[in-house]
Amino acid sequence: MITQAVGAGVLRDNVSAHMWLSIAASDDGNGELARKGRDNVAEDMTSAELAEAQRLARECVKKEYKNC
Repeated sequence: MITQAVGAGVLRDNVSAHMWLSIAASDDGNGELARKGRDNVAEDMTSAELAEAQRLARECVKKEYKNC
């Protein structure tokens, strides 16, 4: 496995990971893989973190991915 794919060398940020995976999950081409990744990340998150990730995903899409 490529070490970047598992986040080697960076701080873990489940909220950001969930946000980006949620956005990717809405893409027909990558949806299934992104949904699985999002669901895996969600297992380690609190309900408050999940709500924040969902809010950030909606905001990022509204801003057309600028400054996300």
